[in-house]
Amino acid sequence: MNRSPHIRGLIALVTVALSLYVALTVPVTLGLDLRGGTQIVLETRPTIHADADADADPDADTESESDVTDRTVEVLRGRIDALGVTEPTVTRSGSDRIVVELPGLQDPRKAADVLGRTAQLTFHQVLGTAVRTDDVSDPLPKRAREQVMPDESGGLLRLRDASLTGNDVDKAAARFDPQGGAGWHVTVDFTGAGEGRWARLTGEAACHAAGEPTRRVAIVLDNKIISSPQVDPSVACRSGISGGSTRITGSFDDGEAKELALLINGGALPVPVETIEQRTVGATLGAEAITAGAWAAVIGTALTALFIIAVYRIMGVLATVALACYGLISYAALAVLGATLTLPGLAGFVLAIGMAVDANVLVFERAREEYASRRRPTPRSALNAGFRQAFSAIADSNITTLIAAGLLFFLASGPVRGFGVTLGIGVLASMVSALVITRALAEYAVARPRLRRRPRLTGIAHTGIVRDRLSRTAPNLMGHPRRWLAASAAVLVLAASGIAVRGLDFGVEFTGGRLVEYTTATPVHPDRVRSALSDAGFPRAVVQSSGENQLTVRTGQLSDAQAAAVTDTVTGLAGRADTIRDEAIGPSLGKELRQGALIALLVALAAQLVYLAARFRWLLGTSAVAALAHDVVILIGVFAWLGKPVDGVFLAALLTVIGYSVNDSVVVFDRIRELGRREVAEPFARIADRALLQTLPRTVNTGMGAAFILTALAVLGGDTLTDFALALLIGLVVGTYSSMFTATPLAIELHKRRTRTGIRELAPSGRAR
Repeated sequence: MNRSPHIRGLIALVTVALSLYVALTVPVTLGLDLRGGTQIVLETRPTIHADADADADPDADTESESDVTDRTVEVLRGRIDALGVTEPTVTRSGSDRIVVELPGLQDPRKAADVLGRTAQLTFHQVLGTAVRTDDVSDPLPKRAREQVMPDESGGLLRLRDASLTGNDVDKAAARFDPQGGAGWHVTVDFTGAGEGRWARLTGEAACHAAGEPTRRVAIVLDNKIISSPQVDPSVACRSGISGGSTRITGSFDDGEAKELALLINGGALPVPVETIEQRTVGATLGAEAITAGAWAAVIGTALTALFIIAVYRIMGVLATVALACYGLISYAALAVLGATLTLPGLAGFVLAIGMAVDANVLVFERAREEYASRRRPTPRSALNAGFRQAFSAIADSNITTLIAAGLLFFLASGPVRGFGVTLGIGVLASMVSALVITRALAEYAVARPRLRRRPRLTGIAHTGIVRDRLSRTAPNLMGHPRRWLAASAAVLVLAASGIAVRGLDFGVEFTGGRLVEYTTATPVHPDRVRSALSDAGFPRAVVQSSGENQLTVRTGQLSDAQAAAVTDTVTGLAGRADTIRDEAIGPSLGKELRQGALIALLVALAAQLVYLAARFRWLLGTSAVAALAHDVVILIGVFAWLGKPVDGVFLAALLTVIGYSVNDSVVVFDRIRELGRREVAEPFARIADRALLQTLPRTVNTGMGAAFILTALAVLGGDTLTDFALALLIGLVVGTYSSMFTATPLAIELHKRRTRTGIRELAPSGRAR
């Protein structure tokens, strides 16, 4: 007795049961673009003092850049905890970058100010007053062993170098004194060493007469005097204030006192930090994205399921059940790995449904072929042969997509990296769904006596509409391969001319700048907003309508004050304007991301070439990669003609097209390899033509299944996912065409050239052809 079906059934049952348990008990973490909040990317900057010290003493022990970043992360974590944000995350990215995510925080300016301030708290002895002269500017220059800066009232004080720093502080707390008249103040407790230093500093100040400036102690935060109190007359000379505690007083309100205490408690940053990226997504937009993605998933999956059932009948029903299990397994895998589900990741989750459909279609079409050839007289034997013979094509096509997903993870960042993770999980889950769950269900079904008596109900015991038509007409598609190549070249030139004529509209991610999206109380034409912003001092602002009562404003680098001015301008025209998305990318980061996108694209093509060459030899590998490059140029060109932005989401779509498009080429080339092993004497062009015709039904059915999913994303997925789905739809059409009428004709022409030059290509079986 063959135990394999029982083992597969047990594996399928255990996998589904574990996935269901995880899905019910472990929640998936949603990205900020789905739940709303602020993400800030900080970059540490080395200080001039550290560089000077290193030059003066090159043998001195210096703290590594990585260690400095780690200490900075800890300080920032303390500050964020004091902000009271629910479930914040602070993670290191590389050696000098820190990613801070603050769910629910809709005011990024306050967060950026608190996080980015170095909080250099120092305590100084006052040497006396200074007189402002013409050569003294603001900020005032430092002199030997002393500093000059204005006090709270604007008068100038001369300060000795710092006697204490924030490192001498143990803790601080904001308090309110309704009886003593101090109002809001900050109580500071010093460490053991700091207690003695504080006593010495206040003891020296106490040696001067009451009312003299020199009896004051200046408390400085970030080179600004925040308080310079007189030492109380009761303090004796040289004795100082003991007890290790003092109060910082000033004209504080409750917010200022609490913020000061927060900064002091958080400690001083080891090095200054700079905000190079800032994203804010409104909670409403995040909820809309989840709703839109969910509807796209439900409707797209339902349409795909109906199509699969109509084509493959009982096998289609079982494949639909397996698709539901795929969704469950993918969700459970995301939860177990602790992966963050982002908006592009949600799209990847939906897109992988199409990949799962592809594997099922491959198996069912091979089973149909086996049954029609009379080599397998029963649906059960045809199905087993279909799974066995389709395995190599399924494995190769999914590995190429995993390569693209891996490149997204290692070379991209932020939500695009999340898309790579989700796509990779989806591909692996789709293989489990098709090769284990679908097979277990199908083997059980075809063994039932009722289906054995009615084989046509299985969906395997007939050839299908597409294959029947091809059998009747017997077209010679590869009779004139150069004509197909000429058509491909013409489309390629047309697309490339769009890049040359219209240029590429790089998004903020690749150019740097600021993008703010508003929802307005009343519709406002973008031209009016553009004109008003020009009058307000923003002549280069790009204004677009992103939906009903929605506007997107894209500019160069803006400070928070300038961004507020843009918002005020839009509000003045629309009556009310709520910010639902705010992205700021530094110019250096934009250049880096642009270069990273180009590297990712080149590495993706190179990785596909290496893999395909290893699996199919250089002739077929080169043809497939040339077709991929053809698809990439056409997709970019179409976006150039349409004026669509080329941004990180587009990059995710582009790399996905590379992985998805090569699937069709892999399936065709896998059949060429199979036929070439059996029919060594047959001409290569005829083998390629037969392989193309035999795999065409699979290509049509898979394309239709994926098209339903992508159309649902394009129509229902919201603004961001619309462009993403549009890119994938274009890639699907172009990729399907190129695998048949670019990669295959090119392989035929390359084979002819090699034959004329006396170079023979070795087939995988080792025989010369």
